[in-house]
Amino acid sequence: MSFSEIIETIDGFLWGWPLIILLFGTHLFMTARTGFVQKDIFKAIKLSVTKDPDVEGDVSQFGALTTALSSTIGTGNIIGVGTAIAMGGPGSVLWMWLTGIFGIATKYSETLIAIKYRVKSEDGSMLGGAMYALDRGLNKKWLGIVFSSLAAICAFGIGCMVQANAVVTNARQNFASDENSGRIMTYVTAVILCLVVGLVIIGGIKSITRVSEMLVPFMAAFYVVGCIIILSMNADVLGETITTIISAAFSPRAAGGGFVGSTVAAACRYGFARGLFSNESGMGSAPLVASAAQTRNPKRQALVSMTGTFWDTVVVCLMTGLVLVSSIIKHPTIDGLSGNGAELTSLAFSMIPAIGIPILVIGLVSFSFSTILGWYYYGERCAVYLLGEKVIKVYKILWVLGIFVGSVTELNLIWNIADLFNGLMAIPNIIAVLLLSKVIADETKKYAGVHIDDKDETEIPTIKNSTRGVLA
Repeated sequence: MSFSEIIETIDGFLWGWPLIILLFGTHLFMTARTGFVQKDIFKAIKLSVTKDPDVEGDVSQFGALTTALSSTIGTGNIIGVGTAIAMGGPGSVLWMWLTGIFGIATKYSETLIAIKYRVKSEDGSMLGGAMYALDRGLNKKWLGIVFSSLAAICAFGIGCMVQANAVVTNARQNFASDENSGRIMTYVTAVILCLVVGLVIIGGIKSITRVSEMLVPFMAAFYVVGCIIILSMNADVLGETITTIISAAFSPRAAGGGFVGSTVAAACRYGFARGLFSNESGMGSAPLVASAAQTRNPKRQALVSMTGTFWDTVVVCLMTGLVLVSSIIKHPTIDGLSGNGAELTSLAFSMIPAIGIPILVIGLVSFSFSTILGWYYYGERCAVYLLGEKVIKVYKILWVLGIFVGSVTELNLIWNIADLFNGLMAIPNIIAVLLLSKVIADETKKYAGVHIDDKDETEIPTIKNSTRGVLA
């Protein structure tokens, strides 16, 4: 067995039942521990657009949320949903949706402890995330080092090279007329992407959040409106679509009607796996940027951050699932695509005259570009924890080079390694969430009701010699 096959096998195992049980089990536990914090989702949405400027932090609450969404809303919302349906049948859409409902509690929890245990650098900028919760909250610095190392490395794969490849592939497939023009298109797109991303990340978190605040609401609204238009065109089969999704989630389905055969176990597994991968609840990624937010207490930003899972999975993934299943029902000639989520998604959208493919292409390109920006900040924060602020310039250069390499090379092995590391990231983060669950419950109660507007009087400690990381 080759090295690539070994990595693929381990990756497939990890993203199967082990992570499903770990992450979804945590979702259920934290839902109970926080007193079903999902009930506050509308309050959280209101807070996400409410400025809280008279407190410490680098960016607004909304800026932190859109930056997190820029990396969370990505190809998983489109291709990932297609993969779930291709592998697990239409019932996987319901199980994917449930990961979003219950994952809200875990996203809330991991963000709360990231804010509570954040620190300041000597220049006043905020530093936080799972590594600081593990370090300061649990006195387990070694686990913080493990988390940061995995995140800093996997960011280059899942957040950089793979996303750049998706942008270039879309440009080549839709604008190149032959093989020669395709090669030219590849390099031209790669150079443009390197330049644009470089210009954004050179300004740091404030520049990234400015772009995210403009780009994320537009791209999400554009995609959702496009999906609504498609669903209105498929209105005659929407009732059958919903019935099919629900029934297939709880009973085996034979092949036919445009769908491959599937079992309840397959629908559950692939729906959970793609949903967990898409919304990143429990991965520890979004709290890295949430820690930079201006917020008067940990609960406020935790509430804001949990709306990211709501928008990503409960709304966007559900919309994609409804579009795909309704399109397949209406056009049952889309068949025989078990395992090929990208092809399934492309064919389903192509069945919609005029608007189907443009919505898919613009959605994929904008989602991929925004993911590159969000994951850059995640990787940089983890690299700074390990090696200090001196690594930032080097990390920027390596990131742009990674974009170019990802644009012009095949990435199967890189994707599998990044996917594996991304899954492993969840383990130390979940340890922090579970072992600090009492702290999370206490903070949730402390800032309940009218006390949500109370200011946390705990002083945020300043790290001396912040230019040095824990490994320096």
